[in-house]
Amino acid sequence: MCRLTLIRVAVCTTVFLATAGLNADEGMWLFNKPPTRMLKEKYGFEPTADWLEHIQKSCVRFGRGGSASIISANGLVMTNHHVGRGQMQKLSTKERDLLDTGFYASSFDEELKCSDLEVSVLWKIDDVTERIRSVETDAMSPAEANTARQKQIAKIVAEAEQDSELKCEVVTLYHGARYHLYSYKRYTDIRLVMAPDGDIAHFGGDTDNFEYPRYCLDVAFFRIYEDGKPFKTKHYLKWSKTGASEGDLVFIAGHPGRTRRQNTVDHLKYLRDVSYPSALAAMWRREVQLQTFVARSDHNAQIAGSDLSGAQNGRKAITGYLKGLHDPQILRDKIAAETELRKAISTNPEYRDKWGDPWTRIRKAYGGFRGFRDRYNALEGGDAGGRSSLMRIARTLVRLAQELPKPNEDRLREYRDSSLDGVYRRLYSPAPIYDALEINRLESGLSYLAEKFGGDDPLVTSVLANKSPRERAAELVLGTTLKDIETRKRLVEGGADAIAASTDPLIRLAYDLDPQARALRTRYEDEVEGEELSAYADIAAARFAVHGETFYPDATGSLRLALGTVGGFEEDGKQIPAFTNIAGLYERHELRHGVEPFELPQRWIKHKGDLDMDTPFNFISTADVIGGNSGSPTLNRRGEVVGIVFDINLYGLVWSTAYTDKQARTVHVDSRAIVEALRKVYNAKALANEIVGR
Repeated sequence: MCRLTLIRVAVCTTVFLATAGLNADEGMWLFNKPPTRMLKEKYGFEPTADWLEHIQKSCVRFGRGGSASIISANGLVMTNHHVGRGQMQKLSTKERDLLDTGFYASSFDEELKCSDLEVSVLWKIDDVTERIRSVETDAMSPAEANTARQKQIAKIVAEAEQDSELKCEVVTLYHGARYHLYSYKRYTDIRLVMAPDGDIAHFGGDTDNFEYPRYCLDVAFFRIYEDGKPFKTKHYLKWSKTGASEGDLVFIAGHPGRTRRQNTVDHLKYLRDVSYPSALAAMWRREVQLQTFVARSDHNAQIAGSDLSGAQNGRKAITGYLKGLHDPQILRDKIAAETELRKAISTNPEYRDKWGDPWTRIRKAYGGFRGFRDRYNALEGGDAGGRSSLMRIARTLVRLAQELPKPNEDRLREYRDSSLDGVYRRLYSPAPIYDALEINRLESGLSYLAEKFGGDDPLVTSVLANKSPRERAAELVLGTTLKDIETRKRLVEGGADAIAASTDPLIRLAYDLDPQARALRTRYEDEVEGEELSAYADIAAARFAVHGETFYPDATGSLRLALGTVGGFEEDGKQIPAFTNIAGLYERHELRHGVEPFELPQRWIKHKGDLDMDTPFNFISTADVIGGNSGSPTLNRRGEVVGIVFDINLYGLVWSTAYTDKQARTVHVDSRAIVEALRKVYNAKALANEIVGR
C-alpha cells in the first residue's frame, strides 16, 4: 500500500488537469488532487503543498456534518449561526434563549461547554483502494463483494486507529472506484464563545432563504479546549485586512454533503420521479405540523425552532434540486455525456469485456428498490420515529446490545469500534428532552406510517397498539424511563439480557421493530447498495480509461476545496451587484416595516449611528458548493479569511446535479461586517482583536 502524507500527495499532483467539459469554476476538489494546472493557467495561481496543508489543518468538521475553521492560535472556531444552532438550543433554558438573545463570553471562564459536540481536523490522507478492492474476486456477487469490502474497511480503520492517536474513517470516492483513509484529530471539549441575536443571524428568514441580495450575520464562534485549556495551534487562518473585491479569486474549504453529478441518467430520473417528490411531500407535511406547534406558545417556538427551520430549509432545497432535474437542457447534457461514454465502451472489445453494461445494473437496482423503499425508509431510515430523540435512544440501546458481542468487522458499520465514542457521547448527552416536542415528533412519525401503509397494515396495527397516533405517542413518551441518563447506562451495561427484560415501552417497540428493519437493511445493502457500488466503480473506471483521472468525485461530506470569483449576476434584465452593505440592511428593515422575519434586534437599532453604513455585509461568488458547506471559510490567494459561506441562491440549488455559473451563486458573510458588528454592536472588542490578530 502506498502511504502518502498530504504534502507528498500535493507535490505529486501538480500535473493535475481540469477535465474537458468542466464549466468555468466547477469542482469540489480533493485536497490531495487539487486543480493545479487549471488554477495556474486561468488565474496565474499555484497552490503550494504548504498552502494546501495549512488550510486543510485549519479546517474543521463541525459535529456530524457542518463546516468550520480555526481562526486563532487559541483554538477559536468560526462557523455559521445556523450550523451551531443545535448546540445553542441545548445550552438555552426557559429563562435564557440563546437563539433569540445571542451570547458573548468576555473571558475564557464565561464560555459555555457544549454537552455532546465533537469537532475534527483532517490530518492525513492515505489511498487504500488496492487494499479494499483486493478482497473482491470475480466469483463474488456484488452483494458478496460489498460485504467483503465492508469487513476490510473495518479492519483497515481498526488497524489505523491502533497505530495512531487519530480518529479514522474510509471515504468512498467516485461511487466506489476509489477509497481513501482519512485520519482526524478529534476534539470533544468545545465551548460557545459568541453568537449574535437570532433576528440578525437569520434576517429575512424563510422569505429570503436561498435568495439574494441578503443581509445576514450568520456566524457563531466556539473554542476548542484541550486538557481544560484553550487549544494552542499553529494551523489557523489569518484574517484579511482588506476583504474581498469584485472579480477576486476566492477559495472555499469545507465539507459539501452530497452531489449527484456522476449519477446515471436512470438514477437521476429515479431521484426526479420517486425520491425527491416523496421527500418534498414529507417536508411540506412536517413544516405545516411544526408551524402549528410553534404557534401555540413561546416555549414551543423555542424548543422546536431548529426543527421548523430545518424543515423549511429542506423543503426549499429539494424544490431547487427538482427544478434542476426538470430542466430539459440539463437532462439532454447528461444523456449526451452518458451516450458518448457508453459508445466508447461498446465499440472497444477490451472495455466491453471488462465493464459490460453497468448502466442497466443501476437501472434494475433502483427499479427493484421502488418496491420496498417506503418500508425501508420508515423502519431503517427512521421515518416512523419522526426524528424523536427518545426513539433514537431506544433503537441505539437495542442495537448496541446486539452488535457489541459480535467481532468488530461483523457489526453494523455505525457500531464498530471506530464509531463507538460518538455513539456513547450522543447516547449519554445531557441535552434537554422536552415531552411536548417528543410527543409531536413521534405522533408525526406514527401518523406518517398509517398514512403511508393504511390503518389495517400489520405493521401499523402492531405499532399503534389499538390507539391513535397521538395517544400512542403520548403513551410512549410519558411512559418511558429513557430520559434518565443513568437508566441508559444501566441498559448498556446489562447488554442483551437487560434489553430483553426491559418493560420500557420504547425499548419494547424498538426491540419488536428491529428484526424487520434489519431485514430491510440487508436487502437494501445486497440488492441496491452492492449493485450500485459495483456498477458505479465500473463506470468510473471506464471514464478514467477514456478521459484519464481528471475529474473530481461527487461530494461525500469529506473535506473539499472549491474556487470561484466574486461577482454579481443578471436577473430579469436587472444586474444584481456582488455586495450588499450595512446601509442596505436598514433599508430592507424599513421597507418591510420591521415585521417578522425582518425584525432587527434592539441593539442594532440602538447602535445604528455607530456603524459604518458602507461596510460590505454579504457578497456572492461563483465558488462551487452544496449543503454541508455552510460554515466554510472563504479565503483569498494568501489563505486569509475574507468571509464565510452561509447559503446559495435558488439558481445554485441545481448544483446538486450540474454546475452552472450563469446565475447560480454562493452567498457569504463578509469578514468586514463581522468585525464591524463585534466592535460596535456587541461590544466584543476582545474577540474582534483575537480574530484580526491584534
